[in-house]
Amino acid sequence: MELKTKLTVKELYEIYPPESRVELIDGEVYEMPAPEFEHQRVVLELAVILRSFVKPRGLGEVVISPIDVILAEDTVIQPDLVFVSDLSRIKKRIYGTPDLVVEVVSPSSLKRDITDKFRLYEKHGVKEYWLVFPAEKSVLVFTLTDKGYELFSEAYEEGKVKSKVLEGFELEVRELWS
Repeated sequence: MELKTKLTVKELYEIYPPESRVELIDGEVYEMPAPEFEHQRVVLELAVILRSFVKPRGLGEVVISPIDVILAEDTVIQPDLVFVSDLSRIKKRIYGTPDLVVEVVSPSSLKRDITDKFRLYEKHGVKEYWLVFPAEKSVLVFTLTDKGYELFSEAYEEGKVKSKVLEGFELEVRELWS
């Protein structure tokens, strides 16, 4: 008898309660600790700014974690912030690829955010991936091209980053740190 080591989304939901802070990446379960205060403050600040751009224009929805985003039969993630333009993807969870994903990087998530999730979001066709580094006060915006993710915009401590997905959106990064 072969022992199964990888799970499907259905099996994950049979094992873990819906409110669990877990991700399933290529069938592997990753438990996530509760984020620290500064992490959540930055997530909230960015969500408020993005939502104030998205909502009046009727562009879609901005949601903060924890929210399950089901990318495949063996992949469920909980990004820090998600923008979805196609509202038909939103039910109890988000089904399919979001347009934009933001991860606020902390020391405990550094490797997963800048390598594992970078490749995962690229593979599943997330059009734009933001990495926010509160400790360094920097924001990197990557957009998906035929060659994969390419750096589109960046700012350190102050200055503006732009979005390609949300045309016309600019963020003065200093707003995140104050």
